[in-house]
Amino acid sequence: MRSGSGSGFLMEVALDRAQKEQVVAELDQVFETSGSVIVCHYVGMTVAEMADLRNQMREAGGKVRVAKNRLAKIALKGKPCEKLSEKLVGQTVLSFAEDPIAPAKVIEKYAKANEKLVILGGAMGAEVLDAEGVKALAKMPSREEVLSSIVGTILAPGANLASAIGAPAANLASITKTLAEREDAA
Repeated sequence: MRSGSGSGFLMEVALDRAQKEQVVAELDQVFETSGSVIVCHYVGMTVAEMADLRNQMREAGGKVRVAKNRLAKIALKGKPCEKLSEKLVGQTVLSFAEDPIAPAKVIEKYAKANEKLVILGGAMGAEVLDAEGVKALAKMPSREEVLSSIVGTILAPGANLASAIGAPAANLASITKTLAEREDAA
């Protein structure tokens, strides 16, 4: 009977260790593939406030993750942004996305409205940012804004060309109509 309870205890420890390894693997993937990762303190935030932050981040194409700092530091070992581990102190939350600007925009906007969320810093590739760096990143245009600007720039000459080609035809039609009206009046 005693060995059964002992093996149950070992099973719990092994499962707990397996869960920790899974979290480290997930965080490793986050640090490898995300365009940026933002670290914040969230002391005092309610469950509803955290759910709201998660929803806003999801709408922007990102995610919010609370993880033990110790496990996040293990996942950061050997990464170009390893110095980000210095920001992992206290009650922290990570936000990240493939688009490097999206997490910064959402976090900056949310932190302005909720003083319980405090930006500590972040990383974009190998570049580790302080809180001001994250705020500067938030002011940059998002990927969608840049793409729409590029598309607009590419399409503008075509639209101008179409109106230039169509203008003489419209003028010709107007002149023809005017001449026809004169003939009818005479």
